[in-house]
Amino acid sequence: MRHMVLIRLDPATVPDAGPDEKLMAEMNVLIEEMTKAGVLLDTNGLHPIEEGTRIRQTGGVQTVTDGPFIESKEFIGGYCLLQTRSTEEAVEWASRFLRVHGNEWDIEVEVRQLADQE
Repeated sequence: MRHMVLIRLDPATVPDAGPDEKLMAEMNVLIEEMTKAGVLLDTNGLHPIEEGTRIRQTGGVQTVTDGPFIESKEFIGGYCLLQTRSTEEAVEWASRFLRVHGNEWDIEVEVRQLADQE
């Protein structure tokens, strides 16, 4: 089963300096473990929300808006694409990802199975 893990952040609670060296080192260890286990297919962070563009379609009319998006209460900061035996396994890996962030980060992930895997 493949699962997309969307990493959601609240812009008001992201540390100004971003991830510190300790977090990055612990994240690299976890990523290496996930890769060796054959679970991690892809992962990456995203550029800041200020550099993003939103395209909204309503009634067939599209509106393009460049960031920053002042009204954003949260944003997707990155993703992981996992290959697991079950949703429960994907949730466990996502939970480990959250634990690496410690107390400094208010962070949430959403684990979604890819539609072609039903």
